[in-house]
Amino acid sequence: MLARIYRPAKTAMQSGKAKTAAWILEFMPASARFIDPLMGWTGSTDMKGQVRLTFDTRDEAVAYAERHGIAFRLQEPHEAPLILKAYADNFATHRKQPWTH
Repeated sequence: MLARIYRPAKTAMQSGKAKTAAWILEFMPASARFIDPLMGWTGSTDMKGQVRLTFDTRDEAVAYAERHGIAFRLQEPHEAPLILKAYADNFATHRKQPWTH
């Protein structure tokens, strides 16, 4: 069974970066989900799909997968560029366009 090791991106709903420092190891789905005909709930026979392990570093997650013989795919995070801005830049004299209301 294939696992995926990644670091989650920040959510689009907030500007903070909480819960983005840890690395996650989760298993890819082994079987398709099915719909229960009586209740309409979705179900699965894949129990490993419920497992989600967190690690402090990428190396710890990779070492765990290799130690337990888990095939994995490593996804490197895409770092957002750091753009330094200051409120005073709105009033700078070297602006390309004049700042007005």
